[in-house]
Amino acid sequence: MKWNKFTVKTTTQATDLISGVLVENGIDGVEIEDNIPLSEEDKKKMFIDFLPELPEDEGIAYLSFYMEELSQEEEQKKISDILEGIEELKDFVDIGECSIVKGETQDTDWINNWKQYFKSFEVDNIVIKPTWEEMKPEYEDKMVIQIDPGIAFGTGLHETTQLCIRQLQKHIKPHTKILDVGCGSGILSVIALKLGAEQAVGLDVDENAITAARENLEVNHIPQEKFRILTGNILEDISISEEIGYECYDIIVANILADVLKPLTSIIPDHLKKGGIYITSGIIDSKEQEMIEAISARPELEIIEITRKNDWVSITAVGK
Repeated sequence: MKWNKFTVKTTTQATDLISGVLVENGIDGVEIEDNIPLSEEDKKKMFIDFLPELPEDEGIAYLSFYMEELSQEEEQKKISDILEGIEELKDFVDIGECSIVKGETQDTDWINNWKQYFKSFEVDNIVIKPTWEEMKPEYEDKMVIQIDPGIAFGTGLHETTQLCIRQLQKHIKPHTKILDVGCGSGILSVIALKLGAEQAVGLDVDENAITAARENLEVNHIPQEKFRILTGNILEDISISEEIGYECYDIIVANILADVLKPLTSIIPDHLKKGGIYITSGIIDSKEQEMIEAISARPELEIIEITRKNDWVSITAVGK
């Protein structure tokens, strides 16, 4: 599908206000490009695999938005309304030149460009390899997991994912049934099944996870019937809890940010078998104590291990 890309050149101080104008005009998403260095706090909040190096900030920002092709009249009206709204900001902020440049792009432009940064890597004896890379002779005696996240989250490069992988290696046994909350590309479920788990259930709020996870199962030669994936928010929809089942999982893994893990931990014990393992990750070190307290507040859970990698923390508990 072809999309039209429109880019507004403005100042860094005007980005928030201009973003508001775009939203008011029906633009669902805005891509902001600037060279403002991230603060340490921002870096810790960003749950991404690749953090780019930025050149010196010159006070210039580019706001891009995408629209499906419209008639010439509809497009002119939309752009005119946006420019009118931006003009009204002049009394409040320096908006710079505020030119709008139109370009054309396709879905593949942003779906595939990141692939140049994702290379094969190892977590202990497990090789995680992008599907588009060739197999190497040195991988012959190792477990190789092939992953293409598509547009779902999860390459395995992030420290939090690697912490989860190491916990899965410790606790997976034959006949293990695992629930993967926030499964994304399905990487943790795929690894669990390759390690010998009998069945995995994945849950994610992103519908793209369904396609990505199923494709990753296929490329890793895992039968579809061994992995079931659901989309929805377990914190808001009780029907999801009912569908995934209660007190039936040997392992529940949740690689999500701490602010989601805390409320999630209040309902997870309902789905865990007695003696089952609850693996949490995605916890920045400044949130470690909060998560310890959240898990310890549940009498059905007992913390058995805390592991760390750089600024990230994984907490593993057992169901009592």
